[in-house]
Amino acid sequence: MPTIPQDDAFVLNEVKNACKNIFKCMQCGVCSGSCPSGRHTSLNIRKLVRKAAKTADVLHDEQLWMCTTCYNCQERCPRNIDIVDAVLMIRKVAVHEGIMHSEHRKVSELLLEHGHAVPIDKDNREKRIKLGLNELPETVHKYAEELEEVKILLTSCGFDRLLNRAGKKDAGSEEI
Repeated sequence: MPTIPQDDAFVLNEVKNACKNIFKCMQCGVCSGSCPSGRHTSLNIRKLVRKAAKTADVLHDEQLWMCTTCYNCQERCPRNIDIVDAVLMIRKVAVHEGIMHSEHRKVSELLLEHGHAVPIDKDNREKRIKLGLNELPETVHKYAEELEEVKILLTSCGFDRLLNRAGKKDAGSEEI
């Protein structure tokens, strides 16, 4: 299992800060029982966040990227633990460390290139016309100048650099 360098106390501290209120957990399992991803994948959100409270190795855990951020677990938690917020913070740390699940990286690349995670291709355009819809929705697909603004915005905040850095490693695997 890949590990975080021992001298990188900052990363470990960031992960632990994301999970600071996880120690309020009484292990009731409501979070895992209400998780739609957990029904179809190996995701056990309770164990994942508990692991994050103990070790930064969670940055390489593929389960970190299985959470759909639906907030079911967080809304139902009897102890009001910010479970999804912790997952998002841990993902942020992972991306800053160059770790991102390949599917999330692909969605991010599409966002950077097209302004959408799901670009409207020729088949989708034809289906929209058959349904009586405009060929393109009222999005950056329809307005090229806005797409350029989205690209400028994403570049100005460093999204492209994070994505390039995250392209070096996949979650759940060794360096690529």
